[in-house]
Amino acid sequence: MKIIEVPEYIKGLIFDCDGTLVDSMPLHMKAWEHAITQAGGVWNYDFIFSKKGMQGKDILALYNKSFGFDLDVEYTARVKQEYFHKHCAEMKPIDTVVDIVHQYASRLPMAIASGGSRENVLLSLKLIGIEEYFATIITADDKDVQPKPSPEIFLEAAKRINVDPKLCQVFEDGDIGLEAARNAGMLGTDIREL
Repeated sequence: MKIIEVPEYIKGLIFDCDGTLVDSMPLHMKAWEHAITQAGGVWNYDFIFSKKGMQGKDILALYNKSFGFDLDVEYTARVKQEYFHKHCAEMKPIDTVVDIVHQYASRLPMAIASGGSRENVLLSLKLIGIEEYFATIITADDKDVQPKPSPEIFLEAAKRINVDPKLCQVFEDGDIGLEAARNAGMLGTDIREL
């Protein structure tokens, strides 16, 4: 297992949630498959997985456009959420990243910047016992902030923890999130390489 480096110059830490702090991606994928097939769509794992980090409704809009479906976005997103909540006990912490949270909890301000819903993010953080460590939590429910792949979600997180973006380190598991972090001028750490 590789050690996660936090360089000396870093003054703030920003974390994605799903797939970064919590091993919830397998559950999210099961929930997506359930919702899409129940709504009459055809399951495409690679397409949905490639969109991780994006908001659910945006994923569904792209799915409809890419595959010529007209799934009800609101209904399908709701079915996905219900499945996810019903099976949430399946989630486990990603220990190498959660260890960073514990290590820096009293040393650096920390934020969550997630494409997930506030309800899911708070549930995930609570399940693994780290919800109290974050000065700010930005989710898909923060409609005034552009989601990933826009860098705005990370820039807003840096602003809320009062740290210059170039002094922030972002922990991510998705290409879209890493691109957003780079475009925000932040140090991006791909936790998939650990």
